[in-house]
Amino acid sequence: MKPDFQRDLIPSDEVFQLIGALNAMKDELLNAAQQWELLDENGHAPATPSYTALLQHATDAQDLSRDVLRLTANFARSPHHTTRAGGTVLKHLGTAATMSSHAAPHFTESAECALALPRSVNPTDRHYLANRMVIDHASARAFLRRTSESLRDAAKELDDHLGFQRFLATLTRQEGPPAPPPTRPGGRHR
Repeated sequence: MKPDFQRDLIPSDEVFQLIGALNAMKDELLNAAQQWELLDENGHAPATPSYTALLQHATDAQDLSRDVLRLTANFARSPHHTTRAGGTVLKHLGTAATMSSHAAPHFTESAECALALPRSVNPTDRHYLANRMVIDHASARAFLRRTSESLRDAAKELDDHLGFQRFLATLTRQEGPPAPPPTRPGGRHR
């Protein structure tokens, strides 16, 4: 391999490790977005939503966001973020970090609406709070899904990088030293 290509490659073992971490985190975020539902199977909000459950969604989303931020910061500190593939991965990780940090506040606002609902006597206020609660909760789940998609895109970029490394490896094997000329019977070259 040429030295300038070697500088632009991320070691395969580190790529595999990072892809594994990204895929695990992506799945965890997607599962959270799918499981933390507020509406029932008919699309209705509960009459008395659980403040505690909604606040737990916010707490868990904050933990997930911290993990995404930590992974992003670790990759940004590595020398690999300066490579072509690393720069693209960092862009996806930056988007994931931003998206994940928006989820917890929306879950918290949803919980705040749930807490205010029982105390509201005006039907218009109750309707407004219920709608706001549903919208905030749906927005938070959407941020978790977008975070998962950004992590998926980062993992795909790393997978493509591994494919490029395999391609380069096949080229370098083909560029080995030239084969010796065939010998004629009698052992002399012409």
